[in-house]
Amino acid sequence: MAKKNIIVKPLITEKTTKLAEDPNLNQYTFVVNRKANKVEIKKAVEDQFGVTVQAVNTSVLPGKKRSRIVKGRQTTGRTSPIKKAVVTIGEGEFIDGFYGDIEEVEDGLDTVEVEE
Repeated sequence: MAKKNIIVKPLITEKTTKLAEDPNLNQYTFVVNRKANKVEIKKAVEDQFGVTVQAVNTSVLPGKKRSRIVKGRQTTGRTSPIKKAVVTIGEGEFIDGFYGDIEEVEDGLDTVEVEE
């Protein structure tokens, strides 16, 4: 049987960032395969990131209705529904590189020294 990809991508929003940064909650959010169950999600996260998973909460977000005008006519359709998994990991553990390599940039401006 073919192995299915369980974790599609991390879901990064303001709310999920606060959940991950809070040491009391220690929760990370992923977009996962719609056919994956909680046991498969737990095993995939533990194997891929090397952490201990305490709990997995899932929800299916329905697709949204979208419409646009193409060649002078309005067309409607729907986006695909996604399954979201909120994974709680063990106390004191964290997923390194969850947000990618973010380098802190102070102000983005080059300073020029002027000699008097």
